[in-house]
Amino acid sequence: MGDLTKVVIDFEQSHLLFPRLVATVLGLLLLTILLRDRKRILNAGQTWRITLNRMDKPRFFGAIALTLMYFSCMVPVGNVWPNTGMGFLLCSVPFVFCVGALFMHDRPKRALGVLALIAIVGPTCVWWLFTNPFYLTLP
Repeated sequence: MGDLTKVVIDFEQSHLLFPRLVATVLGLLLLTILLRDRKRILNAGQTWRITLNRMDKPRFFGAIALTLMYFSCMVPVGNVWPNTGMGFLLCSVPFVFCVGALFMHDRPKRALGVLALIAIVGPTCVWWLFTNPFYLTLP
């Protein structure tokens, strides 16, 4: 009976425990939604067709591509300076600037300058906050 109250977790794999739990819960919730609303989802073809025709495709797919590049580059860049958070900082600055520029309708030099300032100051403040007061390890 005493063995039922003990949980043994391999330290080498411990960082994967919560992501797997969260992914499992989210997968179960997705399955529940699909089962509950299957008729509405199957009958929504016209809505999706209209939505896909009206959407801003360059911004939508550009944001997805930038986000994938951001997360893909963060760890390799962070491995150059391990445990300093430089991967986060050096990838976040261009990511914030590129996403901001992507969603701007007009790009005058003054607005791009303000965006560049925000792209430098914002991630730097977050990096400092996570690194010093909270002692969080960033990639």
